[in-house]
Amino acid sequence: MAQEGISRRFFFYGTLLAGAAPAVGFGSVASLKAAGFKSPNEKLNIAAIGAGGKGESDIAGCVSENIVALTDPDAKRAAKTFAAHPNAPKYTDFRRMFDKETANIDAVLVSCPDHMHATAAMWAMERGKHVYCQKPLTRTVWEAQQLTEAAEKYGVATQMGNQGYSQPGTRECCEIIWSGEIGNVTEVHAWTDRPGHYWPQGPDVAPKPGTAPATLDWDMWLGDVAPRPYSPDYLPIIWRAYPEFGCGAVGDMACHILGAPNMAMRLTSPTSVECTKLEGKSQYTFPAQTVLRFDFPARGAMPPVKLFWHDSLKAQFTFPGVPEGEQLGDKDINGSLFIGDKGVVTTGCYGEHTRLVPASKMSDYRMPPQVLPRCPITGNDWVESHYRDWIRAAKGGEPACSNFSVSGRFVQWMLLGTIAMRVEGKLEWDAQAKRFTNNNEANALLKPKFRKGWQFT
Repeated sequence: MAQEGISRRFFFYGTLLAGAAPAVGFGSVASLKAAGFKSPNEKLNIAAIGAGGKGESDIAGCVSENIVALTDPDAKRAAKTFAAHPNAPKYTDFRRMFDKETANIDAVLVSCPDHMHATAAMWAMERGKHVYCQKPLTRTVWEAQQLTEAAEKYGVATQMGNQGYSQPGTRECCEIIWSGEIGNVTEVHAWTDRPGHYWPQGPDVAPKPGTAPATLDWDMWLGDVAPRPYSPDYLPIIWRAYPEFGCGAVGDMACHILGAPNMAMRLTSPTSVECTKLEGKSQYTFPAQTVLRFDFPARGAMPPVKLFWHDSLKAQFTFPGVPEGEQLGDKDINGSLFIGDKGVVTTGCYGEHTRLVPASKMSDYRMPPQVLPRCPITGNDWVESHYRDWIRAAKGGEPACSNFSVSGRFVQWMLLGTIAMRVEGKLEWDAQAKRFTNNNEANALLKPKFRKGWQFT
């Protein structure tokens, strides 16, 4: 493909690209002069809230720094990490950790279940600590709004754990679409095979009461959620199915899979969201299978776009615009697809394997010039680079690629979908008023009810 062809397409999309490329980290200019500034040669003192499960890998991703305190109410699940850091004080309640260790902490990893993300992150930021918070950042829309505002107020370095934002393929996807290669994109599909065999959801699922093991502080695990009996059906990851604790497949996978669409389509706030398909409605959990539709208005030179989220996609789905012989199969169980008036682009779960469809279009395709920076990686370890991006920001570098000013706004519109799963009908969203204009039942789900002692302002 001739270079002049690329130039013509970039000229066509000039109004989009001029000063509009999103901030995606990996810079070198020191722009964070706030709390906890460190020179790049010093190590951060990092505390972890959540040391088992995802917390284990988050801590491992930051072992270049000093791990100075660990918190987890589940001693059995955290045992491996506890043993790996014998000198770090151990806690079951992060509030007590902050009481004792605040002066020795520069930054905090938040890797507990979704329902405690916002409270833990807010307690850290209020104390001037940099925060790396696992996806989906928060469980509710209001909490995402609060974290977005707090990160700016306290001037700390932040990052959400959606490592696809550090994947080179995500940035390639943006550049292909911004080049005009597939024309105006008016429809996007994203899908996952979860929950599926990862955890159960649907009408046959109900939590059975049991006795909490001696290694689990159940009251601390509940945190800001109203007390309820322990159930083995909640742990270790099954809590994702329950709206009181998690966000279903949206919370588990959409922050990854919708990352490329959010960045490439420069999504802001939708005007409406609707659950257009629902199977297996449940009294206790999210439905067994859903399709969500988000409608976004025009964004600069980009026309309005409708975005569809498909979860629990167990069989091959026929995507519009894709030739019959190249429909996505079992190897594409998590991904996204962009339909333009001149062609189609698809990506994998984290933005990897970005390509034009049909495959024949890639045979002599020449990628457009880079307009977005690439992460500084060793080999192919872009996952580790996502942690390093945050660590660099905490030491005075440019904001990380998925800092809360970016990820907080992304999560706010994404979590509207978890409400649409629970409330029938098309929900009209007023982004300025931060409420639905046509459904008070849906508005009641925007903000959590905090248990006394765990709330924040």
